[in-house]
Amino acid sequence: MSITKLTFAIGLAISCTAVAHAQPKRVKLATLLPKGSSAHRTLLTMGEKWSQTPGAVGLTIYTDGTMGGEAETVRRMRIDQVQASLLSVGGLLEIDRSAAALQVMPMAFRSLDEVDYVRERLRPLLDKRLAEKGFVALFWGDAGWVRFFSKKPVIHPEDLKRLKMFALSSDIGQIDLMKAAGFQPVSLEYTDTLTGLQTGLIESVPTIPFYALAGQFYLPAPYMLDINYVPLTGALVMTRKAWDTFPAAAQQAMRQSAEEAGKQIEEQSRKEMDESVAAMEKRGLKVNRLTPDARAEWQSVFDAVYPKLRGNLVPADVFDEVQRLLREYRK
Repeated sequence: MSITKLTFAIGLAISCTAVAHAQPKRVKLATLLPKGSSAHRTLLTMGEKWSQTPGAVGLTIYTDGTMGGEAETVRRMRIDQVQASLLSVGGLLEIDRSAAALQVMPMAFRSLDEVDYVRERLRPLLDKRLAEKGFVALFWGDAGWVRFFSKKPVIHPEDLKRLKMFALSSDIGQIDLMKAAGFQPVSLEYTDTLTGLQTGLIESVPTIPFYALAGQFYLPAPYMLDINYVPLTGALVMTRKAWDTFPAAAQQAMRQSAEEAGKQIEEQSRKEMDESVAAMEKRGLKVNRLTPDARAEWQSVFDAVYPKLRGNLVPADVFDEVQRLLREYRK
């Protein structure tokens, strides 16, 4: 090869490398969030901030479960079809079961302040265990309390036990828990909830009020039990493989804007919890509020399954730490 051709080849290679580095890296994020929801808009704002970070990170968001349920989303992340997802605990359990302590311990938390206290102190452990499985948690948060929506009025545990209840098909542990408590779980994907209620395949669904409103679950299931069952907790996670492609300066900026987005989503979601109930009540939803005696009945039912949770659905060390933190807070 002549010197001229060699020089041209080297120059072309350098030029191509420079162009490759100049092109923004793109992150595909999958979520069950409805398109246009406040949480979706917040993620879009986060994406705009990411595009201004060192390296100009591009973000594409797939909403409404278009990439499948959460178990499918985790599978897609593992084969790099998507690189990130906003997952509930139901999806996080596909990565590591430690996150179960934040959502699948019925009536363990008495207030959202308790939820905040426990989650923030448990987060370093949860982040570490996700990292060991190849994932990075960019923020944690919750969307308020899960309530029971049903086709018939529910006040006492026996009322709900007579109804077929939605259970996420991928969450075998939660299905076992429901059975242990005496309920009748029916395994479905979340995207099949409305059809299941309309056809009678299921007669009740535990969900947050916002999803009941957005998904119109309250139409075939016009009764809501006003009980703080569990907080709907989740996290924005990215694969370590994708995360490690970004320079440290970009990671720092991305993490900061993600944390800001997480706080905003949580604040919005908790506010929407009450607003959604009010909106559905205007459209015919009937809210069944618990008496102290009825609340004690529910607490008794769930307390009885705690021994089955520890070491099975929830790792024993994490279960014990949550109980310790709750005792600490309540002092």
